[in-house]
Amino acid sequence: MTTTAEPRARREAPQLSGAERDRLERAFRIPRTRFLLGIPVAIGILLWSASGVGFDFAALAQGTVNMAEFMSRLFPPDFSDIGTILALLVETLQMAIIATVLGAVLSLIVAFGASSNIAPRWLYYPSRWVMNIIRSVPDLVFALMFVSAVGLGPFAGILAMTLGSLGSIGKIFAEAMESVDDGPIVAMQAVGASKRQIIQYGILPQAAPLLVSYTLLLFEGNVRGATILGLVGAGGIGLELTTAMRMYDYGHLSAIIICIIVLVTAIDQGSALIRRRIT
Repeated sequence: MTTTAEPRARREAPQLSGAERDRLERAFRIPRTRFLLGIPVAIGILLWSASGVGFDFAALAQGTVNMAEFMSRLFPPDFSDIGTILALLVETLQMAIIATVLGAVLSLIVAFGASSNIAPRWLYYPSRWVMNIIRSVPDLVFALMFVSAVGLGPFAGILAMTLGSLGSIGKIFAEAMESVDDGPIVAMQAVGASKRQIIQYGILPQAAPLLVSYTLLLFEGNVRGATILGLVGAGGIGLELTTAMRMYDYGHLSAIIICIIVLVTAIDQGSALIRRRIT
């Protein structure tokens, strides 16, 4: 017998129909026939790819000796030039911050045109094509282009990361807005809400946690990307890293790597804390 102390939510638990229960159970079932047929296909593709690129575990095992020797050269690290390393790390962080803000704002604008539930078809497909084209070009190519346009320095790196963000994070922003619940949108359309009101009150509030999370992910990627763009003179600590490798200054190289690891780890922990608070 149900007691009065029993929680109301438990007493009034909704009862699922047989069809609804079957639908929910099917969502967790793996189609056995497709799965069994897909295994040999996946293995075949994997073997074909490995043979095409010469992937060899034996060669990797033989090369572990050389890898261990290279790692041994990195110790002990040399922090005698820590001032230069920290200054370049700060520059790298500043580049990532500016590129993230500009990239996120521009990606959000483009994402409005690349979301099927917001944009008309004449705008949707060109926006997707533009992002596909940008995403297919490596950031180093953009960096070389902007270095030739504005000269060496962090400004070229910022422009390269900003443009590269449109192809990657813009697509994710658009998919986040496409995945929102259609219920509130349909309700707002039924009462005659405008397109701006639907976006402002129906789409953005639902997609906001994902948009913030992806922006933090973009920031982490830009910090790592800024270290690479320095290879072509686009600012950041990448140029110092390359110089240390070319000069076989392994102690200085090790110090740079350790400082980059500390910076990326701190950013990752801070991003994880923010994500937990917004989700």
